[in-house]
Amino acid sequence: MRKIAVIGGGASGLMAAVTAASEGAEVFILEHKDKVGRKILSTGNGRCNFTNLAQEPIYYHSENMMFPWHIVEKFNAQQTIAFFLKLGIYSKNRNGYLYPHSDQASAVLDVLRMEAARLGVHVITGAECQEIIPGKKKFRIHTDQGEFTADKVILAAGSKAAPASGSDGSGYTLAKKLGHHLIPVLPSLVQLKCREKYYKSIAGVRVNGQVSIYTDGECQARDTGEIQLANYGISGIPVFQVSRYAAIGLYEKKKVEAVLNFMPDFTQKQFLAFLKTRISTRPQKTMEEFFTGLFHKKLSDLWLKLARIDRGRKAGDLNDREISELAELIQNFRTEVTETNSFEHAQVCRGGVDTKEVNPDTLESLYVKGLYFAGEILDVDAVCGGYNLQWAWSSGYLTGKEAAHAQD
Repeated sequence: MRKIAVIGGGASGLMAAVTAASEGAEVFILEHKDKVGRKILSTGNGRCNFTNLAQEPIYYHSENMMFPWHIVEKFNAQQTIAFFLKLGIYSKNRNGYLYPHSDQASAVLDVLRMEAARLGVHVITGAECQEIIPGKKKFRIHTDQGEFTADKVILAAGSKAAPASGSDGSGYTLAKKLGHHLIPVLPSLVQLKCREKYYKSIAGVRVNGQVSIYTDGECQARDTGEIQLANYGISGIPVFQVSRYAAIGLYEKKKVEAVLNFMPDFTQKQFLAFLKTRISTRPQKTMEEFFTGLFHKKLSDLWLKLARIDRGRKAGDLNDREISELAELIQNFRTEVTETNSFEHAQVCRGGVDTKEVNPDTLESLYVKGLYFAGEILDVDAVCGGYNLQWAWSSGYLTGKEAAHAQD
């Protein structure tokens, strides 16, 4: 019986282990934390958005652009839903976002653990993998709990995002020792810190809007949704979605700006007309009163301060230039991004093992026969919405199947 070692007991590692064992292999997992699957528990705010019905290549990112999609097509969202249904997860559909019907991330982890146990997967926790040594016939794996041997190795040790869950970057060290190279690893799906001092005055405000990221004056990405303003800068789902581009720009020493549009449903012309109509309707209102019912007071106070318009001034007294300046501030609010929040706060990473060094059909190393990569350790990341977990399931499934059946 073929013996397969899976390094890392996260989402992709568990999927790889279960798949390989179901194909008849003897499988063991080496997990350096005291429990497997810790990161799964925090996904979807504890509810585990485990996949998404809307699947397109644009939702997945890599320097090797079509690489992720090629893998996802081999084990897609429908196959993922069917797989978990067999394990006991009846799914709940929220506008294409799939969750367990119980709304518990722990259920997804539990059924994976149950299946691993049913298939006889041996889970060794608290085992720090120090080195993987390829041999003519077998791999030797050095850990702080002794040496293990295996016919095939699946490296699914995660990235550097959320290290408390186990993703501490140790897998990158193992990969480099085996001759692989890394695309620079940067925080992604993460909050952005901004230079301006006024954020403390608007901290806690949540507002619908559009976020665009510019590097050296060129727009790289934009997204719309609820923006959260914090004392350090900006957060929220649309910020997370574009954060990888800010991280890349900062890494490349470029000037990075976020442009916030707090009225994205209006064109500039429409919004200017809207403001003028609002003024003409109640010209006697003070500017402090003028924004009531339209924007949070903390925000409107900031705009008036930046536009040098007295809050006690009558709305009807504003001239066209002042109205245009206000409209510009609201729809083209520019802020300089100085850094991302740390890996501790990131959900995933941009970068990882260069996918050009991996077989795109099997995820086997092109340098070390019998070595496979799954999950976040590779240079693949995705947007919010269940896509990073779909990558884990797809890559884990493929490596488990290929490792179990590949010719020696």
